[in-house]
Amino acid sequence: MNQKYLGYLFEIAWILPSVAVPIAFLVAIVITAFAVGIAVPGNVGRVDPKALSTTAPFDQPGVRELAPGRYEAVVIAQLFNFTPGEIEIPAGSKVTFIVTSRDVIHGYKIEKSPINMMVVPGQISRMTTTFDTPGEYYIYCHEYCGAGHHLMVGKLVVTPAKTASANR
Repeated sequence: MNQKYLGYLFEIAWILPSVAVPIAFLVAIVITAFAVGIAVPGNVGRVDPKALSTTAPFDQPGVRELAPGRYEAVVIAQLFNFTPGEIEIPAGSKVTFIVTSRDVIHGYKIEKSPINMMVVPGQISRMTTTFDTPGEYYIYCHEYCGAGHHLMVGKLVVTPAKTASANR
């Protein structure tokens, strides 16, 4: 074998993995996005962050029962709290979270659930999930929002289905 031919083999040995690895990552992302059902929370609308107190549904933040076992939680993020700070729902409930920010970029992450949204001032974010297991789930702001960021927490209480009533 001459050295020129050996050089081509070594180049091919490096080129093939450098092409195969990005293709494998792209395939993994596509499979995850479509087959598993992972989705980015959508920007479902815009609202004036200065007029939240007069704009529905943010003029009355809280939990509403839409139908048996179906709830809507309207949440406002602001320095350094969530309104409402505590949400209570019965186990087995399907909850749609509708969230916006009054002031700066915040995060809205409910532990042990797929709810994980970036909350941008004026943008309405929406995600839906079902909570089957009773217990307390902490809600965190995962985007640094200022000196009191570490204090920005809330709580979702999932009560046993027979004794639950939603806080308003």
